[in-house]
Amino acid sequence: LDENQLLRDFDYVENLGGKCFSSIKFGLAGGTWSSASAHALRQRPHLLQGLCSTATPSQEIEARIKECGDAVRALKGASEVDKVAVSTKVAELLALKAELAEGPKKAQPTIAAPPPPSSSSSSLPPSLEHASVPRLKVRAIQDASADAIVGKEVFLKGWVRTLRTSGKALAFVEVNDGSSRQGLQAVCTSDMASFATVGDLSTGCAVSIRGEVVLSQGKGQAYELKALEVELVGACPSEDYPLQKKRQSLEFLRGIAHLRARTNTIAAVARVRSVLAFATHEFFQGEGFAYLQSPLITASDCEGAGEMFRVTTLPSKVSELPLTEDKESIDYSQDFFGKAAYLTVSGQLSAETYACALGDVYTFGPTFRAENSQTTRHLAEFHMIEPEMSFCDLTGAMDNAESYVKFCVSQALGKCGDDLQFFNDFYDKSLLARLEGLTTKPFARLRYRTAVELLRAEIAKDPTKWQFPTLEFGDDLATEHEKWLAEVHSEGTCTFVYDYPRTIKSFYMRDNEDGETVAACDLLVPGVGELVGGSQREERHDVLVAKMEEFGLDPNDYWWYLDLRKYGSVPHAGYGLGFERLVCYVTATDNIRDAIAFPRFPGNAEF
Repeated sequence: LDENQLLRDFDYVENLGGKCFSSIKFGLAGGTWSSASAHALRQRPHLLQGLCSTATPSQEIEARIKECGDAVRALKGASEVDKVAVSTKVAELLALKAELAEGPKKAQPTIAAPPPPSSSSSSLPPSLEHASVPRLKVRAIQDASADAIVGKEVFLKGWVRTLRTSGKALAFVEVNDGSSRQGLQAVCTSDMASFATVGDLSTGCAVSIRGEVVLSQGKGQAYELKALEVELVGACPSEDYPLQKKRQSLEFLRGIAHLRARTNTIAAVARVRSVLAFATHEFFQGEGFAYLQSPLITASDCEGAGEMFRVTTLPSKVSELPLTEDKESIDYSQDFFGKAAYLTVSGQLSAETYACALGDVYTFGPTFRAENSQTTRHLAEFHMIEPEMSFCDLTGAMDNAESYVKFCVSQALGKCGDDLQFFNDFYDKSLLARLEGLTTKPFARLRYRTAVELLRAEIAKDPTKWQFPTLEFGDDLATEHEKWLAEVHSEGTCTFVYDYPRTIKSFYMRDNEDGETVAACDLLVPGVGELVGGSQREERHDVLVAKMEEFGLDPNDYWWYLDLRKYGSVPHAGYGLGFERLVCYVTATDNIRDAIAFPRFPGNAEF
C-alpha cells in the first residue's frame, strides 16, 4: 500500500484515542502492509510502544503524559519561546490528563483493517478529516515568529468585523475572536469549494475558517490567512444589528451592554481588567497571603454608614408583613436569618478574624452600597480587594498598598501593550507616560493636617476656581481637592494622605495619641482621586467598645469582632482598594460604569 495512505490510517487510529491497535496487529500478522507498515510505525513511536508492550492503558497514558510534559518544558526553556508550539503541546497534555482521569474504558470492538485508498475521497470519517488541524487564537498567531507560524494550517474562529470584496472572485474577511484588539484577515478566493458561503457573511456573524497562515501582502499586519474552507456558524442580520462599523458613544453602548464587549473600547477594558484581576492574586499569593472568600450576606454594617441593601424573604405584600409588638416596625426575627440581614459593604471584618489566625489574608469579591449617587465614580455593586495583615501598623499597610498597585500596573504594561496604546491614542495621550512613571517613582506621603493647609493656601489665591472653596480641619476632602494634591502639588505622583480626623472615619480605626486623629490613610492617584482607603485597626478592647457606643453601634452586634480583642489581640492593619477604580485609572476610563461588565446604579439593574 502507499506509505502516505498508511500514515493517514495511523492518524485515524490515533484520533480514536491511540488504543485501537487491533487493526494494526492484523495488518502486521497477515503481512499485508509489509515494509511500508514498519516505516509508518516508526513515524508513530508511541503506537509501536503500545503494540510491543504489555503495559496497561493507564500506564501507556502516563508515559505519554511524561513525554508530553518534557516536551512542554523543553519548549518553554528555549531561548526563543514558540508560543504556538507550546499552546499546541499544552492542549495535548491536558487532553491526556483528562483521559487518564476518566479511568480505563471498556474494551473497544476490533477495528477492521482500513479500506484501500480511493482516488476520489479520503479514508477518514468527515468528523476526523481535519481533526489534527489546531484552532489558534488571533493573539497566538500575531505573537508567533514567522518560522513557527507561516505555512501552518489552522482554524480561525470568531466574529466578522469587516467584509469587503474585490470583484466576484476575491473577498477579505477580518475575524476577531476577542483575544486581541486587532483581528486577522482571511483572504477567500473563488477556487474554494465553500466560496459561496462568503456571500452569506455579514458584520457580527460567527465563522470558522480553515486556512494556511501566510505573510500579509497588505499594511498593518504581519500575517493573514489564506482561506481553504469557510463555515458560517451563526448568522447576524445586518439590517438591525446595533454595532455597525461606525463610532458609537459609550453612553449608547451602556444601553446594549450585552453586545458592547464586541467593540474595541469595551473589549480592551475587559482584557486589561482580566490581567489586573490575575495580577491581584499573583501579587498576594507571592507575598504569602491566604485568599479568603468572605460572606456576601451580613448583619454587620462595617462602615457604620447605614447605606446597605436589605436581604429578606418576608412577604412582598404590606398587609402580610410581621410587625413588632408596638406595630412601629417590621419584625425581622421572623425573617430567614432570624434578624435583619444585608448585602455586605466590605469583607474587612471577616478578613480580620482570619488574619488573627493565618497572619496575612486578602479578600477579592463583590460588595454593595445603597448610595443614591449618579456620579461617574460610584456604583451600587463593585469589587473590593481587602488585605489584612497581623503584626502590622499603618506604615506597613501603606508600603504593601504601594507595592501592590505598582505590581498591577507593571503587569498591565507588560501584557496589555496594544490595548494600552489604544487608550493612549484615543482617550488620554499621557496615559502610558503616567503609568510608566507610577511604576518608577516612590509614592508621596502627606499628613491630612498639612494637606488642608496646602489646599487652603491654594484656594485663597482664587476661590472662584473651586467648587468647594471652604475647607476646615475635620472636613472630608472633595474630589477636586484630592486631584489637586496628586496632580499639582505632587506633580502627578500618587500620594498617600494619612492621619485623618477621627470624626470623619470609621469606628474600627485606631486612635492616635493626639486624641484628634486616627491611623488612617487614603491613596490619591492622578485622574481618579481616591483609590485606596486603609488604616491600622483598633486592637484595644476597651477603646473599641467605647468607640462603638460613640458611633451609635450596639457592641452586642459585634460580639465576635470584640472577641478578637479579648483572645490574643495583636496590632494589625489593612486597606481596601476599589477594583473598578483601578481599572479606570489604568485604562483612562472616565466613567466607572464602563469599567465593569454590567453596571448597577440607582434606577438601573438591566442585564
